[in-house]
Amino acid sequence: MISQKLQDAINEQINKELFSEYYYLSMASYLSSVGLSGFENFFLVQVEEERFHAMKMYNFVNERGGRVLFKAIDAPKTAFKSSLEVFDLAYQHEQFVSQSINELMDLAIAENDHAARSFLNWFVDEQVEEEASMETILNKLKLINGEGHGLLMLDGELAARTFTPPAK
Repeated sequence: MISQKLQDAINEQINKELFSEYYYLSMASYLSSVGLSGFENFFLVQVEEERFHAMKMYNFVNERGGRVLFKAIDAPKTAFKSSLEVFDLAYQHEQFVSQSINELMDLAIAENDHAARSFLNWFVDEQVEEEASMETILNKLKLINGEGHGLLMLDGELAARTFTPPAK
């Protein structure tokens, strides 16, 4: 059985994951509007990943005898100046999510909830990958100043990304 405090905290995280899905969909829409379909594809894959994260947490709460309760999701930012700004914001957002996951882990440790700790380890590891992915692309965009042939080459690279659900 999951504690009320941990259930509430995971419910908050589910909401953050769903906001992330919405935020990345907004970024994809912007990138599509400026003709960067590869960048759009990158974020559409992110959208699927964020939904996967939310559902993984949803299932965990239900499996532990808890109840998932949803809150309103804030509207995401919709106006961006460039692909460089988009990835800077996405990287900052992933850092925010990492901090939130770490706080969940701190709570699971404090409550001595071994099942939650085991479950959350996957998210801790996932956030290392998420931050690294955003930072790598952000750094590439900085190298090319977010423009020119380099931008188009990176767009082509990102077009190849696909979503593969992780093994449970």
